[in-house]
Amino acid sequence: MNFSKWIELFPELINAFGQTFLMLGISLSCALVFGIPLGFLIYLTDKKIFIPNRFFHTVLGVLANLIRSIPFVILLVALIPLTQSLVGTTIGPLAASVPLSVAAIPFLARLVETSLREIPEGVLEAAVSTGAKLHLIIREVLIPEALPGILSAITVTTISLLGYSAMAGIVGGGGIGDLAIRFGYYRYEDDIMFATVFVLIALVQTFQWIGDKTRKKSDKRISH
Repeated sequence: MNFSKWIELFPELINAFGQTFLMLGISLSCALVFGIPLGFLIYLTDKKIFIPNRFFHTVLGVLANLIRSIPFVILLVALIPLTQSLVGTTIGPLAASVPLSVAAIPFLARLVETSLREIPEGVLEAAVSTGAKLHLIIREVLIPEALPGILSAITVTTISLLGYSAMAGIVGGGGIGDLAIRFGYYRYEDDIMFATVFVLIALVQTFQWIGDKTRKKSDKRISH
């Protein structure tokens, strides 16, 4: 592919980047708003020293596992009626954000739950023994202790969503994946495919670097 073709493709590249970050922004925001509280609920309802509720814990856990067990391509198709009812269309980055959000919420929730389970039992028992209310324990103990793990979970979720957003391009979701399919695969332009892979690798490395730096700054066990 010659230089003039790349110049012609430049507006498409800019548009694809915008669509990818729109999908990423919406789905990650939903994951943060709903996934983190869901992770805390799954954890708290399973701990005898907090708010044990076996039925609630089981329902939330099964629901999270059910969604996580469905391959994302199948989830894209299965949620078409929901997507249509919410955004009025089944194509484009806004439509793709619906299944991306549904996939991201339980994914992040389980990672958050895992981070909370790594808190030493002695720390939890000491906090409860002081007689502090649950909201205070969450704010002053659980969040600070689990914060490095939660930040790592957010990083992993962001990178996974980036891959899912590229996959969404297969069904008309737009973004970098759609660009690779339309201009790279259908037109047999291998350089576009390779360029797309390079861009995705660069984005993953950037997100991972930012996530690692943020996690290290939040980890009180590491001297700064």
